[in-house]
Amino acid sequence: MALTLPAVPSPASLRRTLAAAADRPSLLAAATVLLVCVPTGEKDVTAAVHVTAADLASLALVALTALNLLRGRLPAVGRGTCVLFGGIVAAAAVATVGSIDPATSVTGFVRLTQVFVLVPASVLCALRDRTDQRLVLGSFVLAALVEGAVGAHQYLTRTGASYTGQPIRAVGTFGALDVMAMSTVVSYGLLAALALALGERRPGGDARLRRAMFAAAAFLAFPLAVSFSRGSWIATGVAATALLLRADARLLVRSAVLGLAAAVVLVGGIGLGASGVTARISSIGSVSAAPDQSVSDRYDLWSTAGRIWQDHPVHGAGPKAFQQLRDSHAPLRLSSGSDTSDSTGGFQREPLLSPHNMYLLVLSEQGLIGITAYAALFLGLLLGCLRSRAGIGLAALALLTWQLIDFLYADIGGTTTVLTSIVFGLAARSAAGSAAVREVNP
Repeated sequence: MALTLPAVPSPASLRRTLAAAADRPSLLAAATVLLVCVPTGEKDVTAAVHVTAADLASLALVALTALNLLRGRLPAVGRGTCVLFGGIVAAAAVATVGSIDPATSVTGFVRLTQVFVLVPASVLCALRDRTDQRLVLGSFVLAALVEGAVGAHQYLTRTGASYTGQPIRAVGTFGALDVMAMSTVVSYGLLAALALALGERRPGGDARLRRAMFAAAAFLAFPLAVSFSRGSWIATGVAATALLLRADARLLVRSAVLGLAAAVVLVGGIGLGASGVTARISSIGSVSAAPDQSVSDRYDLWSTAGRIWQDHPVHGAGPKAFQQLRDSHAPLRLSSGSDTSDSTGGFQREPLLSPHNMYLLVLSEQGLIGITAYAALFLGLLLGCLRSRAGIGLAALALLTWQLIDFLYADIGGTTTVLTSIVFGLAARSAAGSAAVREVNP
């Protein structure tokens, strides 16, 4: 039997591909989102650096932006945006110089600069018109549909990660060691689909696209539910409420009624995810009175971050320093790690290497200087997104709201971290105002 190998791309076709990417760099931003779905296999969670296909695509976007900068082809970026991004770099640099271990903190400095400055700024420059915006938001929806389909299959066939002793937790292509990743991707896609659908309600909007996006959002609600991620549920609910309030308050009421009716039918009638979802929802109300082990560990990690900050109040202990100082500042009851299990990797114990709260992570590792810089960036982007009622502004508001809520009980880390950068880039473009974006017909 003859084996036919794929043809090697010719230099001419490679040049055409590079030229297309140079003319529309949002293609690389969309590729970054989609490449998050590529399985990374088993990985050492204690390693200092993890480089994924999505990270490489984001770095290619940064390199292309730098090339366009040298060629004088970048759109104008406001001084205020530059100051906000520059504050993040300055705060991380000060924390690195004053770190308890500057050599280790250098890798943290590079990662923070990539996630919060370089990639968001590149996305800001890549979104030049409405076609770019749809392309990137559509990639969020497509990635969510892929992960949602895999996650729904895992729940229905009982091939997911372990939850209450049963292999029913939907984790998509990420595996049990990155148990929050699928719910993050699905949440982003659900909100992007809602924003795209609402954007087509204007006169002259595409009715087929609107119906397709509403259908996608409705489907994604199921894999989000069987991810059993309380944090993603809360963040998505708050973000969707903010999105609908900004777009149409009457639609919010109708959507709440329809959503409640659908939940009653799916969970109460058909029984999809009934026992796990209802138990998980009921546990949300007991996180303060009777917290389970995961919540108790999170509280202990938060108090640990606070103690580290008290010892290094101004510039923090330095990027990547939390994991070095955790044991000397944590209470004795803190678990050494969380138990994970799936059909691929089997049983594994994942160490708790961060406080699972982005704000406390910044406070402990970058001190008051760092938290001030991040607060200025987050508040500036949020206020900028609130000025818009249509287009990218709705999507950026929803995605940024989700991220800021999620940061209350999570931090950067894992395969989907690069998606955080894309979200901040979308928010930066929205905050920059419509004057900086050419509105063209797609």
